Amino acid sequence: MEKWIITLGLSVAVAGCTREAGYEIDQGTFGNATLNNIQVMNGELTYGQILARRFAAEVPTQINFAFDSAQLDASAQRILLQQAAWIKQFPEARFRVYGHTDAVGSEAYNKRLGQRRANAAVAFLTRQGISRSRLEAVVSFGKSRPLVATQDRDRRNRRTVTEVSGFFDRHPNILDGKYADVIYREYISSAIPISDIQRQEDAGGTSD
Repeated sequence: MEKWIITLGLSVAVAGCTREAGYEIDQGTFGNATLNNIQVMNGELTYGQILARRFAAEVPTQINFAFDSAQLDASAQRILLQQAAWIKQFPEARFRVYGHTDAVGSEAYNKRLGQRRANAAVAFLTRQGISRSRLEAVVSFGKSRPLVATQDRDRRNRRTVTEVSGFFDRHPNILDGKYADVIYREYISSAIPISDIQRQEDAGGTSD
């Protein structure tokens, strides 16, 4: 018979295997919320940095372009639609779009091309209902920051990257210390129940 042994060291031994109590709940992130709070209060971490990390983790931040083009293809538009949906959740935040090119062509031409690409991405985002005042397309790195070090054509280097650039200084959620409203807004929206019809559709069923 296998024996369960609970030790004072908060570990459980089952059939010779020792695991720390709570390992299934923790998953290595227990205490991160408290650490974030401490870092924010100490000035080591800003709300802008927290939001930037979330944006980079939750949506694709990069789109790519054809050679010598600033046209948005279907893939780029799909990604920008995802970005727009995420950006709309945070009216307090500002975003910046950086343009890049591959190494083919002169530095001056590529800076202009990178700027056109950034402008194209920003224009698309504004057409989704995002205020132009929240979006910047003022920086073009041209060919100076490639993802792949090559002098040849490479689609991976022909890109724009969207990043969180900060908050509106005079936005009421920031000015009045109401950043918790952002968290509350997400919490409430996440608690909306799925209807029976949606459950059936998700399960592959049909309804009349």
